[in-house]
Amino acid sequence: MTDIAMIEAARARLHGHVRHTPLLSSPFLDDIAGRRVFVKPECLQHTGSFKFRGAWSAISALDPGLRGKGVIAFSSGNHAQGVALAAKLHGISSVIIMPSDAPRIKIDNTRAYGAEVVLYDRAKEDRDAIGARLSQDRGLTLIKPFDEPLVIAGQGTAGLEIAEQAKEAGIDQADVLVPTGGGGFVSGIAIALESKAPSFLVHPCEPEGFDDVTRSLASGKIERNDSQAGSLCDAIVTPQPGNITFPIMSRLCGKGVVVSEDEALHAVSLAFTRLKVVVEPGGAVALAAALFHGQELGDTVIAVCSGGNVDADVFRLALDRYPL
Repeated sequence: MTDIAMIEAARARLHGHVRHTPLLSSPFLDDIAGRRVFVKPECLQHTGSFKFRGAWSAISALDPGLRGKGVIAFSSGNHAQGVALAAKLHGISSVIIMPSDAPRIKIDNTRAYGAEVVLYDRAKEDRDAIGARLSQDRGLTLIKPFDEPLVIAGQGTAGLEIAEQAKEAGIDQADVLVPTGGGGFVSGIAIALESKAPSFLVHPCEPEGFDDVTRSLASGKIERNDSQAGSLCDAIVTPQPGNITFPIMSRLCGKGVVVSEDEALHAVSLAFTRLKVVVEPGGAVALAAALFHGQELGDTVIAVCSGGNVDADVFRLALDRYPL
């Protein structure tokens, strides 16, 4: 299981390879939320997403002989790009299995980072069977998107940064909101903050209709989503919480926060107009939670914007629907 020592070790391996993303604020966002809102823009990370942290952590920790054979991953886009770039920088090959309906920008970028992209029909084909065949034929190592201790450790390095940046800003207590799919990012951040900022409470944030983590935390058991597609927040749509991540979230996280797709689009527009950063809808759900669902939150909120790989038409939709 991932612990603070693993996160510190991951940080050492990531040193010089990962961007130290800032902590931003805007009085306009504070006014909307009725509280202090700080934003951690992981959309500014390499490949436009926090996923690069976990990908580098896992690949850099592999035995060199095994690593040299190459890696494989399943992803709708952000994990795909993180693994593709991390593999390229390590000088190894990567194969990424992506749904054919993934955003075009994510498919194109993954190929541009040097990965071999294998598309599949998520309604008719079994990605696990495709991956198992390719892994066996080529000797590839699977880099899981969230249910992998080394990946969780890499994502947890963002939590170390949050603790340090909050201290510099004089923040001694805060609710930390994190966009959540399978739970790797929020788990890593929660482990880091348990050690470095124990007065902070971490909340998973999800879109309506894909709130498996929120429901699982409420029921005390893993719950599944009825659908696996159909949301503009595609970056954080997963079938259910991970078997590794769910116990971590159950132990360390507060209640989940569920936002509407429209609120996520509003947050995309506000992030651009007030912070000058580009965020995709899935990456904006924590900011949406901070701005529009603050009833159970304290006076200070830190919202993580997890990714910025948004198709142009979706970005235009957000700006047109919520102009300044």
